[in-house]
Amino acid sequence: MKIGYARVSKEDQRMDLQIAALKAQSCDRIFSDHGQSGQCFDRAGLENMLQALSPGDTLVVWRLDRLGRSLSKLVVLMEQLGKRGVELQSLSENIDTATAGGRLVFHMMAALAEFERSLISERTCAGLSAAKDRGQKLGRPRTLTSAQIDELRRLMAREKTSLIEMARRYSVSQRTLKRRLAEVHLT
Repeated sequence: MKIGYARVSKEDQRMDLQIAALKAQSCDRIFSDHGQSGQCFDRAGLENMLQALSPGDTLVVWRLDRLGRSLSKLVVLMEQLGKRGVELQSLSENIDTATAGGRLVFHMMAALAEFERSLISERTCAGLSAAKDRGQKLGRPRTLTSAQIDELRRLMAREKTSLIEMARRYSVSQRTLKRRLAEVHLT
């Protein structure tokens, strides 16, 4: 059997083009997810489609990114499908894992994606290191300034206000308040 899968990430998008392409490939069944991000692989239509696949079936997608955005997760999914005896056909990229050439193209894409992730990671680390060398503070900005902590300390001492009340007043968690007080050695 040929099982088709279509997905659009936004509610206002249409999947007519994908469905028409899958029907033109004579898919026996077509599953879809409407308004679902490709980052998340926990989608009802995807789950139902995976359950419907049997050994000897072919999963047909209009483009690989309709199946998912993460190439590493796609590779894992492809390995799982391969172990189950299921092939993949991507119409736009002209990939068919039933052929040696299709498997080669898919694995080359996976290797290039891994290489790209490594380059991004290296550039990110180099950028963070350079920023640190320039004296830039990294990370999220503090929720409470040192002046606010001083004011908090005075209020707590003068009004005998509890930590809970102070945390509410400044819209922070008690844990954040305790951590900031400890950082400025006021606890």
